[in-house]
Amino acid sequence: MTAHHPAFITQALELAAQALFLSNPNPRVGCVIVGAQGQALGQGFTQQAGGPHAEVMALRDAAAQGHDVRGAAAYVTLEPCAHQGRTGPCCDALIAAGIARVVASVADPNPLVAGQGFARLRAAGVAVEVGPGAAESRELNIGFFSRMVRGQPWVRMKAATSLDGVAALANGASQWITSPEARSDGHAWRARACAVLTGVGTVLADDPLLNVRGVATPRQPHLVILDSHLRTPPAARLFGVPGRQVWIYTAHEDAEAAAALRARGATVTSLPNADGQVDLSALLLDLGRRNVNELHLEAGPRLSGAFVQAGLVDELLLYLAPLLLGSGARGPADWGPLQALSQGLALEWRDMQRVGADFRVLARLAGRGNF
Repeated sequence: MTAHHPAFITQALELAAQALFLSNPNPRVGCVIVGAQGQALGQGFTQQAGGPHAEVMALRDAAAQGHDVRGAAAYVTLEPCAHQGRTGPCCDALIAAGIARVVASVADPNPLVAGQGFARLRAAGVAVEVGPGAAESRELNIGFFSRMVRGQPWVRMKAATSLDGVAALANGASQWITSPEARSDGHAWRARACAVLTGVGTVLADDPLLNVRGVATPRQPHLVILDSHLRTPPAARLFGVPGRQVWIYTAHEDAEAAAALRARGATVTSLPNADGQVDLSALLLDLGRRNVNELHLEAGPRLSGAFVQAGLVDELLLYLAPLLLGSGARGPADWGPLQALSQGLALEWRDMQRVGADFRVLARLAGRGNF
């Protein structure tokens, strides 16, 4: 079966990508069950939280087609789980089905699994191979790995600027620097996140919905608002988006304002630091406890700059418009000033693509993601 690795692991990874907007906070996993003659018997990917995982979906698909999977191989992009959560252990399902061999891309970093799935499979006489497609599976699940290893989400900062780095004019005008295609693409990146984060300044200035629009998605990411003095209006439009939670973090107690926001369904949490602002590091750890894998940071320059200054941004998603807007305007992140070039933020290019009239750049802080 070794000769079939590239094709079937690639197929499993393509299936996993179909869970991109679906499976949060569970990892995006794909599975292909392959017969002794190299024929695909069943396939599947992880469903919404509480639903079946990829291995169970593939077994069900094979059964629906009338295939006998005894003695077959399962190609899966993440170690089959070994614990009882809202669903049963996938390793047990594979064993019970008579699967003879499992080829998995990478071990599950979840401490409740962490090699136990492989161990249980081997103990039952199932041959296990690990490694094909590991890099691709980790990238697809970068937020899940971040939460399991670091206890906090992967922070992706989104910004749209002119070619000379302007995110807004001096008078605050910023709609729209980039093309409709770039804005739609940005919504797709919102959709893959567990939560979108912004500051109360954006809420007060724009009264935004901060939801996913124009992109088909089965779920809306949760919304995080940093609001040190609880100035978020209870009548803000953001409370009108069904199916998501709104988490507001503050640094100053105001029982009346907090009660009004809780009446709108918000969760209000006080996390002050020594400077009377929201403690950003504590915030990320709290979001990790709330099962946030990927955090989409879409905020004004002061808040974005605070995340950069604190070293808490992992990745930059930047849309560049073919436009020059000149001096006296605002950049995407207000931090510094620096005294030496060596103090600059070192990034690694990950991807660059043309989107409409604009370019989308994905850059990562040097060394991030090596969990």
